[in-house]
Amino acid sequence: MNVTTVGIDLAKNVFSVHGVGRDGKALLRRSVGRADLLPMFALI
Repeated sequence: MNVTTVGIDLAKNVFSVHGVGRDGKALLRRSVGRADLLPMFALI
């Protein structure tokens, strides 16, 4: 996955992650728990 920009919406129990590519198109939209946030970043 070629994500160039990542945005994170912080909430109490989950993080909403949005990633876009160089062309500005959405490549990633995912809600992850606190424990899953770091492993998710290892994949992108």
